[in-house]
Amino acid sequence: MKSNVNYLVAAVFVALIFFTIIYVTAILPATTFTPNKSDVAWEYSSSEKRGRDVYRREGCFYCHTQFVRYQDREMGEMVKAGDYVFETPHLLGTERTGPDLSNIGGKYPDAWHWAHHTNPRAVKPGSIMPSFSYLSNQDMTDLVAYLQTIGQKRVQPRWIVAPQEFRDKFHGVAEKTDVNASSFANAGRGIYMQNCAQCHGVTGKGNGSVSMTMQKKPANFTRPFYAGYDDATWYWRISEGVPGTRMPRWAKTLSDEDMAYLVAFLKTLPKPPSAKAGDISVTDYAALDQPEEMNQNFWEIEAQKHGSGESDPFTAYSEETKGAHE
Repeated sequence: MKSNVNYLVAAVFVALIFFTIIYVTAILPATTFTPNKSDVAWEYSSSEKRGRDVYRREGCFYCHTQFVRYQDREMGEMVKAGDYVFETPHLLGTERTGPDLSNIGGKYPDAWHWAHHTNPRAVKPGSIMPSFSYLSNQDMTDLVAYLQTIGQKRVQPRWIVAPQEFRDKFHGVAEKTDVNASSFANAGRGIYMQNCAQCHGVTGKGNGSVSMTMQKKPANFTRPFYAGYDDATWYWRISEGVPGTRMPRWAKTLSDEDMAYLVAFLKTLPKPPSAKAGDISVTDYAALDQPEEMNQNFWEIEAQKHGSGESDPFTAYSEETKGAHE
């Protein structure tokens, strides 16, 4: 009899622990956590609600998540609790067999989503996503409408943004190192010459001696594109390298201070787009859509380089050749 009582006490104790865990991890947060609505929270229309039901019914959240975490890379801005005040029940998902969809809204046109769900490999070669061509036109329309709402109001401040983890880490580094100081940039130049110039070149144009052996060529840091990098993004790329390239993770060999010096130097390399219409010394991407103007500017610049007088033979040659091209 005594042994049976002992078993009963043990069973009650285990059951109490189990229900305590359930209460603390599930019931208590659901009843007490009421975050304020964020600017990103989306209140769904009737069509979008039906699309959300289709998303849930088809089990899309088995393979796709809808949350960008603190440590996530290149998935956009980190989500907040207030983003989900209209999500009942939530569809956050638990694994990423497919990509995270936190910022999918507005990334592709409706037609792309129709093609993707009808024949995924037509737009994503190698995708393991099944075809949803069996959905009715109404279901597909509603599903696409829902997908276009996910994260649509979440605006990324720059084209490429460092993960929040690195932004916070760089903030601590920047308190000790002034990456805008010329003295630090000069120190960074020495570190660059020792570690980076063989791939990226002495002037940062991606034409280092080792670059000839690389299928994926090193970055040309003088491009105006890199002027869009903020300090934390430079620090992140130096620390972790670039996936798909031979850029190493310098955080394994360089100190935080050395990487900050590199940031100070690298941010001096990008050249801003030229404000002068005839200046082609720096790539002006807006002019790529106007080849006839680029051609005209080219001859004007070459003529200025070699003199503009009538007695200058290059001027006559330029006019003659220019006319032949026209």
